[in-house]
Amino acid sequence: MLDSLMQFLASIGEIKTLHTVVDYYTYVKGLEYLICIGFFVGFPIFYRYINKTSE
Repeated sequence: MLDSLMQFLASIGEIKTLHTVVDYYTYVKGLEYLICIGFFVGFPIFYRYINKTSE
């Protein structure tokens, strides 16, 4: 599990030649998951920052 995660993270920055629609879809789906994770982590922090009351 950890090895496959490390391979996935290492392959994110690589420039790949995508030959089929399935290759493209798989690549985009992986990027979408990373964007979602970033949003789910970043939005609550941003929400707390915006709604912080000054005392």
